[in-house]
Amino acid sequence: MKVAVVGAGIVGVSIASYLLRDGHDVVLIDRGEPGDGCSKGNAGGLNPGSCIPLSGPGVMSKVPGYLLDPLGPLHIAPRYLLKALPWLLKFAAAGRPHHINPIADALYALHCHTFENLAPLIKNAKCNELVRRSGTLAVYKTDESFAGANKDWEIRAHRHVRQERLSAKDLRDIVPELSDKYRHGILLPDHGFVTNPQGLTQTLAQAFVQDGGRLLRANVEAIKFNESNSVQLTANGEMIETDRGVIAAGAWSARLLKPLGIRLPLETQRGYHVMVADPDINPSLPIISADAKVYATPMEDGLRFAGTVEFAGLDAPPNYQRADALKILAKEMFPKLTVETVIRWMGHRPCFPDSLPVIGPAPQHPTLMLAFGHGHYGLTAASTTARLIAELISGQAPCIDTSPYRIDRF
Repeated sequence: MKVAVVGAGIVGVSIASYLLRDGHDVVLIDRGEPGDGCSKGNAGGLNPGSCIPLSGPGVMSKVPGYLLDPLGPLHIAPRYLLKALPWLLKFAAAGRPHHINPIADALYALHCHTFENLAPLIKNAKCNELVRRSGTLAVYKTDESFAGANKDWEIRAHRHVRQERLSAKDLRDIVPELSDKYRHGILLPDHGFVTNPQGLTQTLAQAFVQDGGRLLRANVEAIKFNESNSVQLTANGEMIETDRGVIAAGAWSARLLKPLGIRLPLETQRGYHVMVADPDINPSLPIISADAKVYATPMEDGLRFAGTVEFAGLDAPPNYQRADALKILAKEMFPKLTVETVIRWMGHRPCFPDSLPVIGPAPQHPTLMLAFGHGHYGLTAASTTARLIAELISGQAPCIDTSPYRIDRF
């Protein structure tokens, strides 16, 4: 079967790789190089226990404080507020107590086998060294903030996510450079990270091509269907006809689908990072400042500090003051850190208001599969999403229930 996958981020590359493994004739299409988008600058976490919706317990009560704090984890560009408001209202509704457990179940199902489903891809690409199952450490400064997160940890525990509570002394034993202001911590021993997220995406794409897949650098301008419902893509003015299509174009997916009459509440939560080159500290695992919502990850090129959510749309230029705030927060986490040579980055997280992606066929068009909207969890969810799409296209029973990710939930 001929299949075209649109989008060469970690989700699209993983899907293309799984489809090729199943014997399909696959072309992977992107206007840029593989991994050049959000897959380039994410926090690098592989978190099988991530199951808390972004609108989880207590989040909405904290939003005013986030917005008033110049170093806070949330910023909404004033000119964009009215446009974002409908999405924000849906986001608030998704955080109602009776919604949280079903969303947590769906997130956990999609994430809990990330290492197992990624394993055949990294083995084939011979890049096992890029993936570390090191554990992840979440740290808290105050008794109040630690107690306030108790419901989140209960949600994880209810889904059998392993966690170890740590004292201030334990934190210093694991990460001596961590500020002594942090008094509590929780270790998630089954979590891990990727030492070079863009490198992983590129290496998987190279293996895909070496194994017989085709990589086409082109801008997909239109999607149509012929009388037999085969998918016709117009890319750089040329027609590409395939038996099946997969849209995995991240935050740009909604624009591609809008001419088909498919309108979705997909928003970009713009994220930033700063990469501190040649850091004088070298933690062995990712560390999350739960108070500041900052993720510190040791990587090949330095120590990456990632975080912040900004609503400003797809077309606004980066607001690097958001990245500069991360430098300040980095020094708060690690007072002895030398922040001299820094690379700043901004990318677009594709987010639905209920924190779940869309995975499955497009309305009225069963030959077109959708796989986007993974938000903050794209790297973690990519391998299971890829397996699901490959199973759906091949007519196999899916490895997990796909109904929570259906498009008609909106």
